[in-house]
Amino acid sequence: MKTIVRLLYMLVFLAVGNIAFAQEINVTGKVTSSADNSALPGASVLIKGTTTGVPTDAEGNYAIKVPSTQSTLVFSMIGMTPQEITVGNQTTVNVALAEDAKALNEVLVVGYGSQKKLDVTGAITQIKGAEIAKQPSMNAVSGLQGKVAGVQINNSGKPGEAPQIRIRGVGTAYGSANPLYVVDGVWFDDISFLNSGDIESMNILKDASSQSIYGVRAANGVVLITTKKGKSGQAVIDYNGFVGYQKVTNQIEMANGNEYATMINELSRINGKPDILDPAQFGEGTDWYRQILRNGFLTNHQLSISGGGEKSTYNFSLGYLDQNGIVERNNFKRYTARLQNDFQVLKNLKVGYSATASYSKSKDEAGGIFRQLYAAGPVVPVYYADGTYGDPNDFSLGDGNNFNPQVTVDFYNQNTKKTLLTGNAYAELSLFKGLTFRSSLGGRYGQDETRTYVPQYVATFKQRNTTSFLEFVRPQTRYWIFENTLTYTKDFGQHSITALLGQSAQRDQSYKVTANALNVPYSSEGDLYLALGSADSRNITDEGDLGTYASYFGRVNYSFGERYLLNASLRADGSSKFFQGGNAWGYFPSVGAGWVISNEDFMKGQTIFDNLKIRGSWGKIGNASVPSNLSTLTVATGGGLAAIFGGQLNTGASINTIIPPTTYWERGVGTDAGIEASFLKSRLTVELDYYIKKTERAIFDIPVLTSIGTSSGRIVGNQADFQNKGFEFALNWRDDIGDGLSYSVGVNGAMNNNKVLSVTSGANPIYDGGVGLTSGALATRTRVGDPIGSFYGYVVDGIFQNEEEIRNSAQPSAKPGDFRYRDISGTNGTPDGNISGLDRQVIGNPNPKFTYGINTSWNYKNVDLMLDFQGVAKVDIYNANLGWRYGNENFTKDFYENRWHGEGTSNTYPSANIGGGQNYLPNTFFVQSGSYFRVRNAQIGYTFPQAFNEKLKIRKLRLYANAQNPLNFFKYKGLSPEVRANENKPTQANIDANVYPLSATYNFGINVTF
Repeated sequence: MKTIVRLLYMLVFLAVGNIAFAQEINVTGKVTSSADNSALPGASVLIKGTTTGVPTDAEGNYAIKVPSTQSTLVFSMIGMTPQEITVGNQTTVNVALAEDAKALNEVLVVGYGSQKKLDVTGAITQIKGAEIAKQPSMNAVSGLQGKVAGVQINNSGKPGEAPQIRIRGVGTAYGSANPLYVVDGVWFDDISFLNSGDIESMNILKDASSQSIYGVRAANGVVLITTKKGKSGQAVIDYNGFVGYQKVTNQIEMANGNEYATMINELSRINGKPDILDPAQFGEGTDWYRQILRNGFLTNHQLSISGGGEKSTYNFSLGYLDQNGIVERNNFKRYTARLQNDFQVLKNLKVGYSATASYSKSKDEAGGIFRQLYAAGPVVPVYYADGTYGDPNDFSLGDGNNFNPQVTVDFYNQNTKKTLLTGNAYAELSLFKGLTFRSSLGGRYGQDETRTYVPQYVATFKQRNTTSFLEFVRPQTRYWIFENTLTYTKDFGQHSITALLGQSAQRDQSYKVTANALNVPYSSEGDLYLALGSADSRNITDEGDLGTYASYFGRVNYSFGERYLLNASLRADGSSKFFQGGNAWGYFPSVGAGWVISNEDFMKGQTIFDNLKIRGSWGKIGNASVPSNLSTLTVATGGGLAAIFGGQLNTGASINTIIPPTTYWERGVGTDAGIEASFLKSRLTVELDYYIKKTERAIFDIPVLTSIGTSSGRIVGNQADFQNKGFEFALNWRDDIGDGLSYSVGVNGAMNNNKVLSVTSGANPIYDGGVGLTSGALATRTRVGDPIGSFYGYVVDGIFQNEEEIRNSAQPSAKPGDFRYRDISGTNGTPDGNISGLDRQVIGNPNPKFTYGINTSWNYKNVDLMLDFQGVAKVDIYNANLGWRYGNENFTKDFYENRWHGEGTSNTYPSANIGGGQNYLPNTFFVQSGSYFRVRNAQIGYTFPQAFNEKLKIRKLRLYANAQNPLNFFKYKGLSPEVRANENKPTQANIDANVYPLSATYNFGINVTF
């Protein structure tokens, strides 16, 4: 018996010993290139089926522990073909990796499918989600800035605000100018709800050929977003978080108290009045920008769990964002949750779903606060010695700046809440080899609320409110999309064909209720109810919109010998928005062709090109992002329209809109020609594109006189054709130098020219751009031959120095120090000695001609560095802040130092009377260069060695420091040259009036994988 026990002990000991030995197999080796036997530093050596791995060192050497002789090592590196080797009894495994020809054929997401890049005939750019997630951008779209040729992005410093994006220039002039975002099959106008860390890739469809498969909504471009999915294997837990702050860059320096008082006295004397202030009493005074603006705290956290087995995978994530604005009290918080599952139900049936929930809340900034900070008098203190607010009325400054910005901030009480639920479920059935049927149902539910409360208060002579006011605005959105596609793929000989047939149905409904009441008492934020207000003051209004769509589409992709490529598609869209006059349906065809020259037999012996392809495409796209029923006549009723006839009260009605008889589809027609090439073992890649993008029957809203009885003062309809024509390039270089150092450099740029081709009103232009301008002056004009929304005004030829110059001029009513306008054209086309509206000219272009970006990454062993640069050139801004004056608003330090204040003192800057006479009218003085160059992003990180991670029982640990927009170089005399279009309208683009400026962001972050 003892012998048996001893034998059992021996067997156990041997088994344990073998297990222990198996767990401690040390494998070493070297990874080289099969082409020249050079070492490959930074190559990945991974134990298959696990996340355990090590990189090779500067000499290509590695050392790794494997659990058993059955373990398989996976050797991989970017641009090389991976290899798998079973360890067996080997303790030394050397590997030579060959260049991967498939690296040229990365898969791009296209409409309703995917294609190898080699087979794509359209202009499509892919940005990986990991590249976007590295940046501290609150909106994933901001992460594209400077990274994609032909894509212009204007950000806002306002927390929670979505950036404005233009793909190859302006696509539409009315309604939504945003591109279509397709997130896992669901259509969106905005992706502010989406956490950047949840994105796998973003594919930007830039030409009409690739966009036309989304016909009705493709006029402004399409961005396809694929979110992350789980992968089979052990559960992986990722945490990504950062904390930092935002601060104003390029702060405007305003005139101080002494300087302001000096100019106010000058202005008073110009208007024939005595001095108002004694400059000696004020000194520096109040700097209102520094009083109200602050450094804004910022933090973002995301936790995700992913994994799966043979039959199912999952991905779950939670996100939290807390962002303080640079304005006191302004704050934005966002909470996100996302769940994704895929199930292989049967061998030929796969189903899955993704669902996202987003909730945000904000304390909004006071409306017009940036206008107030610019205009407020520095002679007014924030508070008096007794603690009461400084009152501009005590300084006899008039009503132009009769406000204390601190009062505005302290008594402004508006909160916004947004809830969004979105999801998509699909089933994919393989009917037989090559034929797949896919059905998906997606939708979104949105519920927003903006609550505004104005209490009773008395702060200054003008800033007071005797009756409290409470208002709720509650928009709702309901949207669903149901799509079915049938895809057939077949390879026979050198022929390859993929055919797609599809059907889509959509319903998009919005509804908004606005309710308010007076005399609502305030006890706490939770006790603000309309029912507590005066019963006779309560008011409620509602409005809504409904759009339904039916669509049918098809596409054929054909390839012969991976050399000759053909792509053709057709989509038919029916929309309820264009049902009048039989115009409900629009048809959007496209065709694209490509020739992979490098795959031809006559190219096999050459050593210059690794890949060379030329491609061309043509297509039509549409735009339905406009309000419904544009051609429906509306009337107004009310007590003012009632009359008594025969002793009876009769309610009247009045037509209050002007409408076109029929509104037609706004459509785009685009042509693209491109070249793609790679050289030097694919280290250098080049992509060039030339395009023409034409918008036909563009919808505009044209101002009309309100005296004719309209309520909106505008007529909306198909008014013009315009065109964008341009050139794009993208060059990328990547290399491994050795000794653990690798790097990549990418340069992209685009040139775009916008021009109006025709206007239905003939020679009569379309005017707009009255934002921030006095007396109804309009600053933009859209006319045939000019860019859309061109700045339009007088040409300044200097400053009047004395009365004699005025007497001999075309402006007899001017004063010394006023602008001298150029006498260009009278009624007969020649100067007539009189300054009038006929002398106005195109004086600026808000559409940038050049956009560019430089993106670099550097890796040295465990240290990584990212430097991104971005810029815009040949673009103008209308600085409306300068002339937006009604009285004694403040001036900038620049204006004070350069103003005219006596004969000979200046011939470029006017006197302090810049807002008087005819000086405020749109003119070249207000138009300034909007060109800029900036360090868009700078990040340095350190990834801890694997040995260190093993001690902490984690898989990966990386720390980093980041700076976004830290350095900005421009000549514009405002806070930021990145000015968003008011109401997102191209006809009001780049007018700087009360713009929330962009700021710099500095943060520290951590990435941990368990």
